[in-house]
Amino acid sequence: MTLVIVGAANRERMDDAVAVFEAAGYTRVEDLDAVRQGDLVFGVSDGGADLLREADRRAIKYVLVHDGEDDHHLGGSFERAHHRIEAGQRGELAQHLRGRERPLITCLAFAYKNGPPSDAALLIQPAAGRLLDDVQRIVRDLLPLYREKGRMHLVVAFGCTGGRHRSVVLAQELSERLRKIEGVDVDFVTRDID
Repeated sequence: MTLVIVGAANRERMDDAVAVFEAAGYTRVEDLDAVRQGDLVFGVSDGGADLLREADRRAIKYVLVHDGEDDHHLGGSFERAHHRIEAGQRGELAQHLRGRERPLITCLAFAYKNGPPSDAALLIQPAAGRLLDDVQRIVRDLLPLYREKGRMHLVVAFGCTGGRHRSVVLAQELSERLRKIEGVDVDFVTRDID
């Protein structure tokens, strides 16, 4: 089960974001008592601080997404978000957050000139290439911790100036190494190659 709580500074933006998650196969729920099996989405437009505290108190596992600008609510969805996104990122994130039986590791190559990915658990610069063995070990160590938190998608991002050469080689090499781990799926993504 994946429960995604989507927050936004206003109701219209929150409804638009929730609709994208629904189109991706999530079921919309209106209160925490409706949380059950499957991929679920819950929208909040008032910061959601009280709801988030209640979900924490009940030990409900969720992924918190904030869509758009700061909601200016203390302890709200912007402040506590696991993912801060814009409208163009909704569909891709909805797919990545879907409930999975096997963890997904994404090895991503990107260009620093276009900004680092917001959802990366690890950011690796090309100078760290000689430490690829250590990165592989770190990823293996992170997998059980991610599962424990109910998260089934780990992004390891390699950045270089243009995102077309050094970072691509390192991300591809790590993805090939990680494919040897049983029980996980691995994606290799080049964000900044046209």
